[in-house]
Amino acid sequence: MKTKRLEILENSLIKKSTAFDEKLQNHFKTVKQANGQPLNDKRNGQATLNKWEKQNDSLRTLQESIEKTKNAIENEKGKILDVESEKEYFPTVILEMIESGVLIQWRKHPNTLFVNGVDKARIHYDKKKEIVSHKYIKQVTDKEQFKTFAKAFNHLHKNINLK
Repeated sequence: MKTKRLEILENSLIKKSTAFDEKLQNHFKTVKQANGQPLNDKRNGQATLNKWEKQNDSLRTLQESIEKTKNAIENEKGKILDVESEKEYFPTVILEMIESGVLIQWRKHPNTLFVNGVDKARIHYDKKKEIVSHKYIKQVTDKEQFKTFAKAFNHLHKNINLK
């Protein structure tokens, strides 16, 4: 399963790697311009050294950025694995509702589900007790959202809690 965030991170890594390669080639070209002459004998020797140092700093920061992106990709893959492993404990009713798009699984807490189109309120599945409960339902003030949430929750409650 690929998330939008994972795709964005992978594209970012490709762009950063390409930029790093281009800057590295540019740095090699700049160093070749010195033509093997001692820099202290040239009139602009210090300016050339400063230019090289600036390019090196740029390469270092870009390399650090690439490492951060790689770490972010690994974290994202870990979150995806957490979500997928948590789905193993869900009853088929919840899985069907996730597949149909009625429920959205929260990646931060994979056993917490949101009803599509409803703000704030969420459904919590306790895998030890094998029950569903709701949270923050009083914060839903819109009647249409409340009806949507109630319909989804009551369906789950009937099929899971009242077995």
